[in-house]
Amino acid sequence: MENYLIPEKAAVCGLYCGACGIYLATQSNDVEKLAQYAVRLNQPVEETHCHGCRSNTKTAWCRECKMVSCAAGKGVDFCGSCNEYPCETLKDFQAMMPHRAELWESQARIAEAGPEVWMKEMEIHFACPSCGKVNTSYDIKCPSCGNIPGNHFAGKHSALIKEYFSKLSKP
Repeated sequence: MENYLIPEKAAVCGLYCGACGIYLATQSNDVEKLAQYAVRLNQPVEETHCHGCRSNTKTAWCRECKMVSCAAGKGVDFCGSCNEYPCETLKDFQAMMPHRAELWESQARIAEAGPEVWMKEMEIHFACPSCGKVNTSYDIKCPSCGNIPGNHFAGKHSALIKEYFSKLSKP
């Protein structure tokens, strides 16, 4: 394992937890949103709180993360440091949902600049270019000020996000 401080919002897989809807709802104590996520994930609302993938308070999904246990077993802090990177487990995980679109870029940037620099860059990447509020990966429109895009990530991946939601809405 490397010798640096790893922020709680820097997931092993390369996700930035600060752009997760559950993380944001937990931080703002948005009880209504947390209840909606609990229903969507079919889990109790008590298990639908998160302070980041490296914290002691994680949502049920993140507590069962295969990448976290794998990285710990191999003595690496991030999947990108593993000799088997990118493994099939990570490739499958990345392909499942739009918010995982930039995992490879994140792993490369973490290796190049370190997790603390990457974290600062992600805070900007997921902030609304108009009002500066950090939004979720899926916020094509900023919920605070209405700016489109809601952040740089959503602007870059808006077609992928829209396609994902159109598939969800089909019976």
